[in-house]
Amino acid sequence: MSAVNDTEFSSALLLLTGIPGQEDFHLWISIPFCLVYVISIVGNSVILFIIKTDQSLHEPMYIFLSMLAVTDLALSISTMPTTLGIFLFNSREISLDACFAQLFFIHSLSFIESSVLLLMAFDRFVAICNPLRYASILTLPRIGKMGLVFVLRGVTLIFPLPFLLKRFGYCRGNVLSHCYCLHQEVMKMACSDITVNYIYGFFLNISVVGLDSLFIFLSYVMILKTVLKVASRAECLRALNTCVSHLCAVLLFYTPRIGLAVIHRFEEGSPPLLKVLLGYISLFVPPLMNPIVYSVKSKQLHARIIRV
Repeated sequence: MSAVNDTEFSSALLLLTGIPGQEDFHLWISIPFCLVYVISIVGNSVILFIIKTDQSLHEPMYIFLSMLAVTDLALSISTMPTTLGIFLFNSREISLDACFAQLFFIHSLSFIESSVLLLMAFDRFVAICNPLRYASILTLPRIGKMGLVFVLRGVTLIFPLPFLLKRFGYCRGNVLSHCYCLHQEVMKMACSDITVNYIYGFFLNISVVGLDSLFIFLSYVMILKTVLKVASRAECLRALNTCVSHLCAVLLFYTPRIGLAVIHRFEEGSPPLLKVLLGYISLFVPPLMNPIVYSVKSKQLHARIIRV
């Protein structure tokens, strides 16, 4: 579909893109994507089922892990229809309203996942730096309140985005470079001045992803300082070993998103395929790998999964 004027485009469809230049192989490419989705949904569902049914796992660390699993499930489901629609059926069209709804869920769930990773870092910080007060600090009511606050933060901050986009007319092409909708891509198709959207999007990235990653980093600085004071090398390694799963989750989540944000800000000179691949990695790899990493590293969880 070629670019059309404001009036026509406002009621028209956007076109999603799979992997540019590989359209003939989309059916074959759909096989690993289907596997990724199945493993993500089954893995996170199993994690939730085991934590819910096993009373011995009703501890702060596993409650935060269940929050992460719920967020990963929701993130997979919000991107699954359009992705598989492209690769299996070449269904590239999406209405503007559906696109706005999808980007709302993708961005809000991404912010919520960032918040959950921050809470998990706080959990490790308290467990290692102040173990005697761990149970009194991370009580179930307090965990519930912290989780609710961060969910409301993610939803509230992203809520204005669809309305900021809806006020525009669109005429600068209608082909997106991903198989899902992102705010930073849709706003660039507007005929109007997008300064407000640009500034607000930048503010969101700094105030949520930037601050969360900074606090996670500071938490691990304090953890490292505490661990290095431990006399026994074995105890030092044991304490750090409890953080490995979380560190993997943090790297899987933040690394591709930071790279994608940089590419979207400075698109000129960056390979288009790199942007597409980072987009897939940022949304699909964390829900796939998080349950695997935690299942392998957590002996309690590993034993329960084998028993189930």
